[in-house]
Amino acid sequence: MKAMILAAGKGERMRPLTLTTPKPLLCAGGKPLIVHHLEHLRRAGFGEVVINLAWLGDQIEETLGNGEHFGLSLRYSREGEPLETAGGIVRALPLLTEGESDWFLVINGDIWSDFDLAKLVPPAQSDALLVVTDNPSHHPGGDFCLGPESRLAESGPELLTFTGISLLHRRLFDGLTDQAGKLGPVLRKAMGRGRVAGLYHSGQWVDVGAPQRLTALDRQLCDREH
Repeated sequence: MKAMILAAGKGERMRPLTLTTPKPLLCAGGKPLIVHHLEHLRRAGFGEVVINLAWLGDQIEETLGNGEHFGLSLRYSREGEPLETAGGIVRALPLLTEGESDWFLVINGDIWSDFDLAKLVPPAQSDALLVVTDNPSHHPGGDFCLGPESRLAESGPELLTFTGISLLHRRLFDGLTDQAGKLGPVLRKAMGRGRVAGLYHSGQWVDVGAPQRLTALDRQLCDREH
């Protein structure tokens, strides 16, 4: 199974930091956010990773190269002008599903988590498996409800936050083009058919969507090293 890191966004909420540096190359704990992902993927047994590129994408490719330094094989899906999340995944599908599996992992480039990616196993009778966690203070309303038989729904008594970590099957994108827009509506449509499973993560997770959260994560990771 292959993995994809979403790394094409402009990082507008992180400006001015992202005016000259793509968000995945911003550092926390002494290394770029995307390097944390690559190390986690390697430890979980992944060998091939696709990274989509747009805003300042050349910097990402120059920094990471072919992935040999990380014990991985890296390939790049270049978008020019950034596509939305679902569109970016559709553009990368030929790279993600060539070979042995129609399932692939997708992880947002602007998060950090201690979630063990090796726990992700394709669920039966599903088109997607999403990792969800408790709602952070900046997103108290949550996203989806984890219900009976680990099925996700877009409404319910208690909503949890989608971490940006998921296993997806290529059939989730049947009939879509790289102009498909955001991933959220695609997932909600599949939820309406009962085709999306959820996995709860009780550990650490950070949406690095603001400079102060990056600073806090950097402090946390540095403290952990000492």
